[in-house]
Amino acid sequence: MPALKKRSVLLAGHATSIALEPEFWAVLEAMAAARGSSLAGLILTIDRSRGERALASACRVAALGYAFLP
Repeated sequence: MPALKKRSVLLAGHATSIALEPEFWAVLEAMAAARGSSLAGLILTIDRSRGERALASACRVAALGYAFLP
């Protein structure tokens, strides 16, 4: 099982880190590129719409949705 890869991002002026499997990072990077956005911009969008879900979980759900839903 691959180790988690941790990345730091700035959200609303606050630094935070997110630990995800490399496969999820790869999908999120592809998702950001397809939208013409930076990875940080995509994560900010995910953060704003995640509700009560943890940010890492919201990122995984967004990646799965992008990879498997039309």
